[in-house]
Amino acid sequence: MSPSHSVSTSASPATLTIHDHFSSNQRPKPLHSLENDTFRLLILENISQEAVNTFRSAGHRVDHFSTAMTEDELVEKIGSYHAIGIRSKTKITARVIKAATKLLVIGCFSGIPVFNSPFSNSRSVAELVMSELIALSRQLFERAYELRTGVWNKQSKGCWEVRGKTLGIVGYGHIGSQLSVLAEAFGIRVLFHDVLNIMPLGSARQVESLPALLAESDFVTLHVPELPETTNMISHQQLAQMKKGAYLINNARGRVVDIPALIGALKSGHLAGAAIDLNDWASTLQMLPNVILTPHIGGSTEEAQRMIGEEVSQALTRYLGYGSTLGAVNFPEVDLRAIAAEQETQIRVCHVHKNQPGVLRQVNEVLSPYNVEKQYSESKGDVAYLMADIADVSPTDINKLRELINGTNANILTRFLA
Repeated sequence: MSPSHSVSTSASPATLTIHDHFSSNQRPKPLHSLENDTFRLLILENISQEAVNTFRSAGHRVDHFSTAMTEDELVEKIGSYHAIGIRSKTKITARVIKAATKLLVIGCFSGIPVFNSPFSNSRSVAELVMSELIALSRQLFERAYELRTGVWNKQSKGCWEVRGKTLGIVGYGHIGSQLSVLAEAFGIRVLFHDVLNIMPLGSARQVESLPALLAESDFVTLHVPELPETTNMISHQQLAQMKKGAYLINNARGRVVDIPALIGALKSGHLAGAAIDLNDWASTLQMLPNVILTPHIGGSTEEAQRMIGEEVSQALTRYLGYGSTLGAVNFPEVDLRAIAAEQETQIRVCHVHKNQPGVLRQVNEVLSPYNVEKQYSESKGDVAYLMADIADVSPTDINKLRELINGTNANILTRFLA
């Protein structure tokens, strides 16, 4: 199987259609693993109770801890779990993976799909940017600190309303577009730059180049992933292209901004202020006026954490119970239309394998005595994933199918759901 190649032997939608939802003949059949009676899940770092409830309502056994675990603790415990849900403090190392002999899936709130929830915190980040934008324009942090230290410094020089100013958004995705709507509600003119042509929301306007955005904006905010092409995308040249007295806000990744160059622009007075994530240059930045430092708290709200818990737990439950990998970040995204409740003799084959030529031929030879109702395959890098629904399979057949598919030279992990 060649990279990025997908095969479908049956034209069927990957998700339920309107007809599927409303037709009594399409009631989905609850599927259960034929390898495990119940799945055991390890949930760490105080992930929301809603996520735990979702897992338990699906019949899974859940061990829920409020703190992270060290590598040694994980190595000791992970061998008895089929899934783990974590946040940013827990590190899943190669040593942990080696000890995770039963692990099927990782949720971030190898042959192991990893699910996260990249959009649940979008509103929280957008609101943080708006608060930073106003705090910078009013020098709010400076005045608050001065008053706490006994200095009464009531002044208006260098303090501005945000109404009528221009905000430049670099990256108009889920966060950037929500921020655009919030900013316009404050009377702010919005420009944005993105590598894709995107339909603007409200009165926002897309500009063709980053230099054009920098030259027009009173505030510049960054919402891009950390990639080789975005590392230090804001450096000496770009800072010089910004208006004198402008502000830079970075709630993306720290390496997107050349911090020494930013320090120079702040010290020279070319920029009036900045709001950025805490990083290795924190000690220098702490000494500069009108600089807001935050420890990566963009998504740290109760609402965002609840939504993250709900979305990731639902994704893990879909994978464990139905084989769906939609939303996986390191794994081919594959889904099949649900098996109807009336189709009692159908089973689902979930086959994770090495991405190499000849695999589909081998698997289809194994499945050839049966009617393949639906089949879909996708690859990502060195790993490929095949889902197939086959009919008229007896319990004896399942053991034979398992033995034959597990015996193929590309097999990584095969599960049967019925």
